[in-house]
Amino acid sequence: MSDNPIHTSIDYDLPGKQLGQLEVPWSYNLGGWAYIPVPIGVINGGPGPTALVLGGNHGDEYPGPIAILKLMRSLQATDLKGRLILVPALNSPAVRTSTRLSPIDGRNMNRAFPGKPEGTVTEVIAHYVSSVLFPKADIVIDMHTGGRSVDFYPCAHMHLLPDRDQRRKMAAGTLAWGSDFAFLYADVAGSGLLPVEAERQGKIVITTELGGGEAVTAAVNRLTQSGLANVLRHFGILKGEVSSRAARGLPPTRWVQALNREDYRFAPESGIHETLVDLGADVAAGQAVGQIHFLERPDREPVPIIAPTAGVLIATRAPTLVAQGDCVACIAHDVDPAVLE
Repeated sequence: MSDNPIHTSIDYDLPGKQLGQLEVPWSYNLGGWAYIPVPIGVINGGPGPTALVLGGNHGDEYPGPIAILKLMRSLQATDLKGRLILVPALNSPAVRTSTRLSPIDGRNMNRAFPGKPEGTVTEVIAHYVSSVLFPKADIVIDMHTGGRSVDFYPCAHMHLLPDRDQRRKMAAGTLAWGSDFAFLYADVAGSGLLPVEAERQGKIVITTELGGGEAVTAAVNRLTQSGLANVLRHFGILKGEVSSRAARGLPPTRWVQALNREDYRFAPESGIHETLVDLGADVAAGQAVGQIHFLERPDREPVPIIAPTAGVLIATRAPTLVAQGDCVACIAHDVDPAVLE
């Protein structure tokens, strides 16, 4: 039994479809007895696996929330063999303000796990997910983009886990997204990530980096929605045939990885960043993938951002303005297929 203070009228075991909210207790200057609403839906089609589908972990990443909201409206229990728990805006205060961090407590939801029942609003939500929702789920799908800060070549991605069975199932689910690239990534900016806690609890975890920046293109929305539906079919929850890239006349997904900190390039100085290479393009060792210009020193040559090794540019800086220490590029490398077996 969880000691989390969040209240909901949702009955997770009830057959059929329910749409409601999580009520996160909150007290502020104009509300001594208040709550923050987090929308949630449960669609239970009977025996079968449970998928927990999450969007809005970061508030400036919108393809996931859009895809989940469309599922909440369109799906009925008869469409499923199993159960979907749908949370389109996990960090709802941030989603409402289009900020990466919560405007309530300044916390990054994806650095707050496993959370605290007596903590800040973000920590309380993280604890509810860890202690109530994860135990109900077999599959956890956490959809991200690069947000305002980073533009990714749209891809599904995952951690390289030591448990080989868990790793194989995650790799198969990642491939089911149908993206051009599948990306193995490392955590270079802190701990407390939602996928790590879900993995620790033995879940099959599928995550994404579906573009980034302010704009969400129609192509990214299509890939988000078709990929999510295909993953749910792959795991036998959503009825229907799994769609393969081959059937659509597309080449196989290319597996790439960035597991070393050197693969992530950071701005050595503040200035104006110029991207020099198209996302998804191959780069050579020593090649400049970007450069930083200086308004205060028009006479000064720009500082190049160098690829330390050959690979593919999987992500680049989204805003043109950069501060020293901002991530401005990620160079990924082809994966030995044996690591996925």
